[in-house]
Amino acid sequence: MKQFLLVAILHACSCCIQAQMPVINADGSVVFEKGNAKFTLTPYGRSVVKITMQPDGYKTNEAISDAVMAKPAKSPVKITSAANADYIISIGTVNLTASGDTFFWGNKGNAFLAETMTNGEFKGFRFLLSQGEKIYGSGERALPLDRRGYKFNLYNAPWYGYEMGADNLNYSVPFVTSSNNYALFFDNPSKGYFDIGKTNSNIFEYGACANQLNFYLITGNSNAEILSTYHSLTGTQPMPPRYTMGNFMSRFGYVSEAQLTDIKQQMQEAKIPFDAIIIDLFWFGNTVQKTLGNLEWINKKAWPNPAKMIAGLKKEGIKTILITEPFFTDSSINYKASGKYNAVDSSGKPYLITDFYFGQSGLIDIFRKDSRNWFWSKYKAQMNIGVDNWWGDLGEPEKHPTTAYHNLRDIGFKRLFKADEVHNLYGHYWTKMLHEKYALEYPDKRLFSLNRSGFAGTQRFGIIPWTGDVSRSWSGFQAQMLVVLGMSMSGVPYVHSDAGGFSNADKDEELYIRWLQFAQYTPIFRPHGTEITTIDPGLNNFPSEPALHPEPYKLMAKKIVENRYALLPHNYTLAYQQSTTGKPLISPLYYNFPNDTTACKVQDEYMWGGDMLVAPVTQKGATSRNIYLPKGKWYNYATMAAVQGGTSFTDSANLQSIPVYVKEGSFIVTNNTWLQNTVKYNTADIKVTYFPSENFSSYALYDDDGSTNKAIEKGLFELITFETAGMGNETKITVRSNGGTFGGKPKLRVITFAMAGLSNAPAVVLINGKTVTDYGWDEALKMLAVTLTFNGDTKEIVVRK
Repeated sequence: MKQFLLVAILHACSCCIQAQMPVINADGSVVFEKGNAKFTLTPYGRSVVKITMQPDGYKTNEAISDAVMAKPAKSPVKITSAANADYIISIGTVNLTASGDTFFWGNKGNAFLAETMTNGEFKGFRFLLSQGEKIYGSGERALPLDRRGYKFNLYNAPWYGYEMGADNLNYSVPFVTSSNNYALFFDNPSKGYFDIGKTNSNIFEYGACANQLNFYLITGNSNAEILSTYHSLTGTQPMPPRYTMGNFMSRFGYVSEAQLTDIKQQMQEAKIPFDAIIIDLFWFGNTVQKTLGNLEWINKKAWPNPAKMIAGLKKEGIKTILITEPFFTDSSINYKASGKYNAVDSSGKPYLITDFYFGQSGLIDIFRKDSRNWFWSKYKAQMNIGVDNWWGDLGEPEKHPTTAYHNLRDIGFKRLFKADEVHNLYGHYWTKMLHEKYALEYPDKRLFSLNRSGFAGTQRFGIIPWTGDVSRSWSGFQAQMLVVLGMSMSGVPYVHSDAGGFSNADKDEELYIRWLQFAQYTPIFRPHGTEITTIDPGLNNFPSEPALHPEPYKLMAKKIVENRYALLPHNYTLAYQQSTTGKPLISPLYYNFPNDTTACKVQDEYMWGGDMLVAPVTQKGATSRNIYLPKGKWYNYATMAAVQGGTSFTDSANLQSIPVYVKEGSFIVTNNTWLQNTVKYNTADIKVTYFPSENFSSYALYDDDGSTNKAIEKGLFELITFETAGMGNETKITVRSNGGTFGGKPKLRVITFAMAGLSNAPAVVLINGKTVTDYGWDEALKMLAVTLTFNGDTKEIVVRK
C-alpha cells in the first residue's frame, strides 16, 4: 500500500476520476489516453513492451531512429480489474498495474507516470525509483557505475583532456538497467537528458527536445538475460577481423613515411608484435588546423609513394588504417566540391561553421544518400591503393551548431531537421555508411571501423569506439575502468581507451605501464597518445609505441603485448560469444554476481569474459592492492594457487604485474606460438588450462580464418568443446569438435592440456583409455601438463589422483 500512498500524493486529483479502460487493437497493441496524451503499448516478444506517448499539439514526433532492428511481435494481451487499482494490462510477462496516471511493474514500486513531462524545451517521462534501487548504463560517463543521484546530458560531446567526474562524453546511449531486473531504452536520438534522482531522489526523469517520445520496457530474471534481450532488439556486434584483437601502432601522429618506417623497424627489432598502423590527419596535411577534408596525400615529400608504402606494409602482414573526419575546411581541396553535400542553414545554403578549432568548415550531411555516395568515393580512392580499414574522428559531430539543418528525405521525411533533433544519430549513420558500402564493395572481408561516437544499435554496424581524448594522468586513467564498463553495460561491446593516455599532463612511465596492463584485458589494445614533436615541440609529447620507451619499461610493455597475443584464442572466442548471444567481453562484478552484495559495490575490478577477474592498479607507487573475490574458488593466474572467495585480502602488485584470478571450472586457451602479427596465426599449437571445480563446466573454443565476412552465418567455423563433470578422485575431460571447417583450418592440432590445483602429481593419466607416462609436472605450480594430438575425433582425458 505504501506505493499507492505515494501515488495519491503525486496525483491526488486523478484517483477520484473513473478510469477509462484501454483498448486492445487487432495487432496486439494497447491504446489508452491520459491527460493530454495518447499512449500506445506495443509488444516486442514476451518480455518487451514499447510505450509511445503522443501529447496533444506535439508536432516533432517523427520516429527517425533505426536503432531497433526487431519487429513488433504479438504476445498474449489481456486487461483485468485489480483491487486498489484501476486495472492491470498484461502483455506477455509484463504486467502494468494502473492507478490513476501511474503504471507500476514488478514488486518494488517502479512505475512510469502517464503524463506529459515538460521541462523548458524538453518533453518526456518520469519514473518512480524504489528505495535502494541502482541505475546503470547510459553510455560514456566518468562517473560511478550506479548513475543514481546524477543529472547529465544525452548529447554526444568531446571533452579534451577529461579526468574523473566527466559526466558527458562522446557516446551517449539512452539505455539503462536497474538492480530491480528491468531496463529502459529511449529510442530517440535528439538532444536530451537524464535526471536520475538528482533533483528528486525518488524520480528518474527523461527529457528530449524532439522526435517520437517512447521507451522500451525490458524485464528479465538477470542482468545477462536483460542485456541479451536488448541486443535482440538492437543487434550484436559482427565478428571483427581477428587482427582487431592484437596490437596497433597508433599515435597523434605519424608525419611522414620515413618516421613511420623508422618506428615500425624499432618495433620489429624489439620483437614487439603489432598488426596495423593507424595514420592520423598528417596523411592529408602538414598542420593540425585548416586541412580537414583534403583526404588526399598532398605532401609528396613526406609521403612520396603511398601505394608502394602500403603494399610494402601488407607484405609484412601489417594493415594500414587512415583517419577521416566529416568536416571540410574552407581551405581544403575538397571544400568547393563538398558544398552541395553539406548541412545547410535555414535558407537552404551550405552551412559554414565559423568558430571551429580546425578552421571554418562545412559538415557533410551524412543522412543524404548522395552525400554518403560522394563521401564514400574518397574512401574508395584510398582503398584502391591498398588501405585496409578506417578511423573516423570528430563524429559526434564535434561542432554541430543548433542552426544547422539536415535533410532526411532518403529516410522518408520531408522537412529539414535541426541539428539538435538528429545530433546523436550522426555518428551512427556514418558508421552505418561504412558498414554498408564496405559490404557491397568487399563482401567477403570484415570491416574494422574505429569511431568515437554512435547511438544505440551502432554496434551491429561494427563500431569500435574509444573513450575519447582522455588526460594522460592518473585521474584520467582511473576514469577509464568506469567509462569502459559503463559503455559495455550500455550494449556497446568494443569500447576501449587510448592506452597510456592521450593529452596533457604527465610523462610518467609507471602510468604508461599500468595503463597497458589494464588495456590488455579490454576489448581493444591500442596504445595511443600525442607525439608530434616535429609539428609542435611545445606540446607535452610522449610516445605511445612500446619500443620507444627506455628499459626496464620497454621490456615490461613487450611482455604485456606478448600476453595479449598469447590470449588470442580466448579473446577471439569472446568476440564469437558477443556476436551470437550478446554476452559482453568486459563486465562489472554486479553483472556477474548480482546476489553478492559486496561484489555489487566493487568498481575497481571487473570480469574479462566470464572467467577472469582483473584488478588493475590505478594508484601511483602502489606495490599491492586490496582484492575482493566473490564467493567460490578462484585461482591466481600467475601462481595457480587456489583461493577461497567471499572475502577481501591484500595482494601483491609490483610494477611488472596486476592481480588476475580465474574462476573455478574455467578453461583458458592460449596460443603456444610467438607471433609478430596475426597473419600466421592458427590454432595448430595451443595450450588449454583447466582450473578445477567439483561442478560441471564446459567451454567452446571458436576458430575460423579470421577474415571472412559472415563466417558464422556461412558455417565457416569450428567449435572445439572441452567438458567435464568436475574434479574428483578421477577427473574426466572430453574434447570434441562440431566438425566445422574453414580455409586454413589445421589438419592436426597439438594441444597441451594443463590442469591446475592438484596437491600432488597424478597417479594415472589416460588419453582415450591409454596410459600416458611422459606427462609434465610442475611442482612449484602444482600443475599437470599433458600433450595430445587432435584431428577432430573425440578425445577423453582422465586424471586419477
